[in-house]
Amino acid sequence: MKAVIPAAGLGTRFLPYTKTQPKEMLPVVDKPAIQYVVEEAVASGLKDILMVTGRGKRAIEDHFDRNLELEDYLSKTSKTKALTQVREIGGMATIMYVRQKEPLGLGHAVLSVERYVGNEPFAVLLGDDILVDEVPCTKRLVDVFDRKKAPVLAVQEMPLSKVSAYGVVTGKPLGEGLYRVEDIVEKPSPDTVKSNLVSIGRYVFSPGIFEQLKSVKPGVGGEIQLTDAIRGLLKDEEVYALRFGGKRYDVGSRASWLRANIEIAMSKPELREEISELLKDYHTP
Repeated sequence: MKAVIPAAGLGTRFLPYTKTQPKEMLPVVDKPAIQYVVEEAVASGLKDILMVTGRGKRAIEDHFDRNLELEDYLSKTSKTKALTQVREIGGMATIMYVRQKEPLGLGHAVLSVERYVGNEPFAVLLGDDILVDEVPCTKRLVDVFDRKKAPVLAVQEMPLSKVSAYGVVTGKPLGEGLYRVEDIVEKPSPDTVKSNLVSIGRYVFSPGIFEQLKSVKPGVGGEIQLTDAIRGLLKDEEVYALRFGGKRYDVGSRASWLRANIEIAMSKPELREEISELLKDYHTP
């Protein structure tokens, strides 16, 4: 199974930084955000990755490529640990890059990989969502797909006051956090919300999603919405949703990106004490 990582968004919430740098390359402690996503795919057994990029995203390709000059320098200066880390980045997966030439939405980005995926199931991991759990979220989704032989997406419970900013899922509970999806609506108006479950950027699809994407008309924001294609898929296939119980960081949001840096740093023994002391200096008046 291949993993598809859409990473072509403009990152306007992080301007002016994202004028010249991809938002996916925002540092989270000591790694760019997108490296966490690639590591999740690899930890889920998915080492063939299709990265959907756009103009101004060359830094992503450079990051996952070999840098022989840097490796030679680290070797000559006996920086063994750093050398190992750099080499691991270049060898963790086979990554192919597909250019999304127009910013026509997430659905359009997924459709752009059809010829490379072929008639096979595939996973989608959004490049600006970092999910942390004991078992990778994508691994859990792949396991559900293998059991059910049907598409599955990750969902998370969200306060009703916030769900209208997401794709909202309604479904029949099947136990152990699994639902059979009955409907999914992209950014519904607050007075029509029927569920507190929202889609959070991890999916495993059958190839049937491509035909749905081809027939979807531009939706919210004038973009081809992946949510609308999933809604169409419900007419032909069963679709499941798995509730995610770990930590999610939307690094496209400034506040969530800061939170990711603090909490992931606190999870590292070598940084915990220093960060704890730093945080003592800050308080809410």
